[in-house]
Amino acid sequence: MVRFILRRLLYMTPILFGVSVVIFLILHLVPGDPARLVAGLDATQEDVKIIRSSLGLDRPLPVQYISWLGNVLRGDLGRSTRTRRPVTQELRLTFPATVELTLCATAIAVLIGVVAGTTAAVRRNSIFDYSSMVVALLGVCTPSFWLGLMLMLVFAVKFDLFPTTGRGGLENLVLPAVTLGAGAAAIIARVTRSSMLEVLGMDYIRTAHAKGLSERAVVLRHAVKNALIPVITVIGLEFGYLLAGAVVTETVFAYPGVGWLLVEAIGFRDYPVIQGALLLLALQFAVVNLVVDVLYAFADPRISYG
Repeated sequence: MVRFILRRLLYMTPILFGVSVVIFLILHLVPGDPARLVAGLDATQEDVKIIRSSLGLDRPLPVQYISWLGNVLRGDLGRSTRTRRPVTQELRLTFPATVELTLCATAIAVLIGVVAGTTAAVRRNSIFDYSSMVVALLGVCTPSFWLGLMLMLVFAVKFDLFPTTGRGGLENLVLPAVTLGAGAAAIIARVTRSSMLEVLGMDYIRTAHAKGLSERAVVLRHAVKNALIPVITVIGLEFGYLLAGAVVTETVFAYPGVGWLLVEAIGFRDYPVIQGALLLLALQFAVVNLVVDVLYAFADPRISYG
């Protein structure tokens, strides 16, 4: 297992290198001049030139990339051109909020998705099965920004139950977490149902019924655990997607996470912050995939990475 983890960590190196190249090139090839934004509308061309030189934007792109990559390898992501604070400090202040939101959204998605999918499979072709799958389809198709606005309209404006913006107590997490986790819950429910239906048709399930075990015991002790492999895959991928996809939700609810920071940085053409945030999102997605692969061995003893 240790060798497998070390090998996967080694494979991450070229992946993250490729991601860094793509991020750097896309940002620097998009039209716009961050030096002009920093200088302001009333700045002279000479002022803009001085700022561009101080930011290192007057150097050739390969030189800028090598310099940036060298600093990244030393743990220095540069300084924000907007706030002049280190990018690592900006990410350190906002990343915990994104993780907090994503964990809550994932918990909601797993709870709703696994329970709904398992129940729909056990009660196949029932009204609950059909209705839950229709709701799951709607959950997949509903844009998160629209759902967030509707939840704000109903539960914040109409009933005044939850706040609409900011980060604070548990009440601030409810609406953003539900908004972010709704689509993932729908996907998990559909995958859980399909996996459970496949497992419930196995011979050992019929044998368990023949031995006189109750339906509850058969489902919980035998079926659910063996149906977890594809579900774990989806949960892990959805967790990675939610970490990266929190941008829209954090923007709608003005939630001070990495997504909100990224949108602010894009608006101000803050290259160091954009590069640092995107690189962090890519790294966390790769780590999540590694954790999912490791969890396979715990969910199914037949899987070995020796």
